[in-house]
Amino acid sequence: MTNSTLLLPQYHKYLNGAPVPFSRRTRRNSELCLVALVFISLSVICFGALFYLPEFKATYSGTLNNVYKQIQNAGPELLLPARSNARHDGVLEDPHAAWDKEALSAKIEEEDSDKKKVLERPDLGIAFSLNNITGTSLKTAIEHVETSLNYGDNMLNEKRNTVKAMMKHGWDNYVKYAWGKNELKPVSKREHSGSVFGSASIGATIVDSLDTLLIMGLNDEYKRGRDWVANNFTLDNVRVDISVFETNIRYIGGFLSCYAMTGDTIFRDKAVYVANKLLPAFQTPTGIPYSLVNLKTGSSKNYFWASGGSSILSEFGTLHLEFVYLSDITGNDIYRQKVEHIRDFVRGLDRPNGLYPNFLNPVSGKWGQRHVSLGGLGDSFYEYLLKAYIQSNGEDTIARDMFDDAMASVMDNLVQTSASGLTYLADMRFERIEHKMDHLSCFAGGMFALAGETLGSDSSKHYTELGAQLTETCHVAYDKTATKLGPEAFRFTENYEAVAVRGTEKYNILRPETVESYFVLWRLTHNNKYRDWAWEAVQAFEKHCKVSGGYTGIKDVYQLDSLKDDVQQSYFFAETLKYLYLIFSDDTLIPLENWVFNSEAHPLPVKVRNKMYRHYNKD
Repeated sequence: MTNSTLLLPQYHKYLNGAPVPFSRRTRRNSELCLVALVFISLSVICFGALFYLPEFKATYSGTLNNVYKQIQNAGPELLLPARSNARHDGVLEDPHAAWDKEALSAKIEEEDSDKKKVLERPDLGIAFSLNNITGTSLKTAIEHVETSLNYGDNMLNEKRNTVKAMMKHGWDNYVKYAWGKNELKPVSKREHSGSVFGSASIGATIVDSLDTLLIMGLNDEYKRGRDWVANNFTLDNVRVDISVFETNIRYIGGFLSCYAMTGDTIFRDKAVYVANKLLPAFQTPTGIPYSLVNLKTGSSKNYFWASGGSSILSEFGTLHLEFVYLSDITGNDIYRQKVEHIRDFVRGLDRPNGLYPNFLNPVSGKWGQRHVSLGGLGDSFYEYLLKAYIQSNGEDTIARDMFDDAMASVMDNLVQTSASGLTYLADMRFERIEHKMDHLSCFAGGMFALAGETLGSDSSKHYTELGAQLTETCHVAYDKTATKLGPEAFRFTENYEAVAVRGTEKYNILRPETVESYFVLWRLTHNNKYRDWAWEAVQAFEKHCKVSGGYTGIKDVYQLDSLKDDVQQSYFFAETLKYLYLIFSDDTLIPLENWVFNSEAHPLPVKVRNKMYRHYNKD
């Protein structure tokens, strides 16, 4: 039997209670030589480094200088997409690229003039150093850097180009399958004859898209649309009743926006032509217009379902911006007189609880059903009070007073807080609160934030906070769905918060109101979360609404494989995509101090501030 002690390790001491293997007391000559060789090698390296260090430093510095000069020469091409007249994936070159390239070139020239010898670390817009992180964790600081990196010039260009590609995809399919018609059915790839304008072929998508095409730099597409307006647009053959409200915000608003931006008088003349077609609707005992007008006969009426033949607050209250501007650029005061009379009449009425009901009888001049909402039927009336004040450059103090008075009552009666702390706008029916918020109400986040920025009143701070809170609630409603798209309405009950409960409230039809508030809050705060939320919406539209023939609404936002409604709404181009594009653009593109957006997101110039106001001059 073999001696086991020859096979097992031998120990002579313990370290921290664990046995340490016995080490030999004597070492072989080869091992000693190896140790000596290592020692000699280290000595030579250290000595050599000290001896050659000056030349090494000079050589290294010269190499850096050569690299820097090469980057100076190629900097713009390396750091920004190359400029070209060619289209990439059907997307035209972004007009912002020119500004970005010029700015970068100026920066490089400035550095060269200072004869800097090292490359400057890129400015991320924050002071980031391990030495100055106080009161926060390293993880939070790194996340801050990553968030800033997400919105560098290259990333913003990519996001803008994604939105532009969406516009191009939807527009090209409209051109292919429904040119000249009002809207497209993108799944069926044919015209949609069930739009708000019925079967009349009056190019709603074309007119709604023109200023967005201009803003995005899609000039060929814009020219095609402009030529159609000049040569083909007419209302003379329309034999159906059309909405005064929808015609105003889409057609008159769209034409006026293009006129302001381009000075092309064809748009001014078309706006006058359409407005004159609507004037018969104002022939009522009170001057409150009917909702519908027959363009052939001039007869007008209200919707049969609207509280005993009443006109609708959001409709007759959403004419002011366009009609006042139309008078200013034509010198014809008839349009201003019509809308100022509406305001004067409404202003003189008693209001229950200080609130404006959604229905008003144009014959008797009395309020209809006691339903109050900042969603459907009421929304844009309040929006236009604020924006009329902004459009007038602060001269229209009546509009401002009416807005402040109305919002004081709204905050007392309709602003609610859920159990978890979400702020929302409820409806009121006959003095009873209905804890439901429409998607249409989600514009109010932007409206209140804009009021806080522009009114300069004692309520301004509260307006700003309320705007941010409402926008947060609308985002939560989006985030709670499987598709990350918001429902048409969402409720607040003991069991649900910001969730659509009824099947008829679960659809999404490409509406813009939530991204409109993202846009306004981004411009006013520059908080990156609004860009993050907007990008989530872009991705959701791409994933769930994009089809080979364009973009469609979906019937249930809580189902990933929801059925499509097969309608490409014209306002998707006028509003949703425009706001998304502007969120990822520089503030100098349609700046809020010079432009005010009508209810269809057609930008109109602010008086005095904007040289594109093009005020009528009889001389």
